[in-house]
Amino acid sequence: MIVVHHLENSRSQRVLWLLEELGLAYEVKRYERDRETMLAPPELKRVHPLGKSPVIVDGAVTVAETGAIAEYLLDTYDSDGRLRPPAGTEARRRYTYWLHFAEGSAMPPLLMKLVFDRVRSAPVPFFIKPVVKGIADKVTGSFIAPNIAAQLAFMEAELAAHPWFAGEAFSAADVMMSFPLEAAAARAGLDARYPKLQDWLKRVHARAAYGRALERGGPYSIIG
Repeated sequence: MIVVHHLENSRSQRVLWLLEELGLAYEVKRYERDRETMLAPPELKRVHPLGKSPVIVDGAVTVAETGAIAEYLLDTYDSDGRLRPPAGTEARRRYTYWLHFAEGSAMPPLLMKLVFDRVRSAPVPFFIKPVVKGIADKVTGSFIAPNIAAQLAFMEAELAAHPWFAGEAFSAADVMMSFPLEAAAARAGLDARYPKLQDWLKRVHARAAYGRALERGGPYSIIG
């Protein structure tokens, strides 16, 4: 039995979804965030030294990092290749690109936006507040927001040519891309200016396996 160490409102929701798409049996061990810091609880350090989620344990094998978990599950259990295109094809190259784009390119500016939004609203002495807000506004306006806007425009153009990120068929790349695009829709400007991305999110959320994963994982919302 695969055990998923699942942190609420986190990237590990994608692991539950992938397991549902693969039709695998698994157990969910849930962890709640600290209500003040919103960080993972210290109990997760008993599972992995960094104390972060997701982590899966499959018999004697322990795997951390969402992308690494996805590759492990697909290598081990997706024998018929339902969730990744055949090797050597253009679709496979697209699949590999977007599988890694999700964490490598999409998430860093979204995480930076979350951090600087919190810096902007953090309680500080009144005489320092304008300085803190000015720095946060400068970094957001000159670096973070332009990067996010450029990425959203790029992804919108890609989905104008193909219904799914790897091409014509749904794949694990779409599973990986779900969290950054849900985060962008919640707090980073993914709105009606990006109809293809909005349509993609609707189709993702309509998948039966996505719904089953929500039932297993419990309440899910993007922290912002």
